[in-house]
Amino acid sequence: MLINAERRAVFDFTGSVVLVTGGGTGIGLSVARAFLSSGATVAVSGRRAEPLEEAVADIEPERTLALPCDVGDRDAVNYLVESVVKRFGRLDIVVSNAAIFVSSQLTDLDQDTWEQMRRANVDGFYYLAQATLPLLERSGGSLVAVSSVSGERGDWSQAGYNATKAAVSNFVRSLALDYGPRGVRINAVAPAFTVTDMTRAVADDPAARKVFENRVALGQLAGPDDIAGSVLFLASDAAAYVTGVVLPVDGGTSASTGQGHVA
Repeated sequence: MLINAERRAVFDFTGSVVLVTGGGTGIGLSVARAFLSSGATVAVSGRRAEPLEEAVADIEPERTLALPCDVGDRDAVNYLVESVVKRFGRLDIVVSNAAIFVSSQLTDLDQDTWEQMRRANVDGFYYLAQATLPLLERSGGSLVAVSSVSGERGDWSQAGYNATKAAVSNFVRSLALDYGPRGVRINAVAPAFTVTDMTRAVADDPAARKVFENRVALGQLAGPDDIAGSVLFLASDAAAYVTGVVLPVDGGTSASTGQGHVA
């Protein structure tokens, strides 16, 4: 169930060129569609071509670009960014969303799985920021990362994932200091549990769902559209004096001490 989806703020991004990684599904798809609905020209990337093509299928071709890309591959990221600029001539907003989630006790987290998660979550942000920040400096643009409340606190059986998201959050804070004087704003959103295809099995299990809902002040889990509005806000002129922020978009999850709730 989406929270206040009908009241989501509307921003005008007409004329802006936006790149969204992981834009074929989940939060990335909602972000891409929200920018398109707000008038932007949007390039989406992801590992699989079919979801990307579906994401932009009903939009005028001159306003879209869909390119498969493994963000953990520096050359692939550089090619992606070069292709966006070649097609549209500029880049104004970057949304670093592509990520992998694996839940595991650290002693059970094999090296291959750790490296896959680190490549997507940390290296992917690093390569994307390195390739796009000079372009954003030229356009006076904005970078928004999708981090997680798991990058701000600990979770059971998620040490590896939480470490990668903590890296993203601190990348954002430090880069904001470096690039603020150059006219580039860099922020992040930090969702809590969000119902997507990746988390559907947990969300559809009543007992498991209750565990997560019990931590949410607003009483219900988020959907991707609940996150997208905050991404657009941080990228918009309404947030012109906001940089270096990791904004919890978590229904009040992080407001809690973490102790159990007894009704």
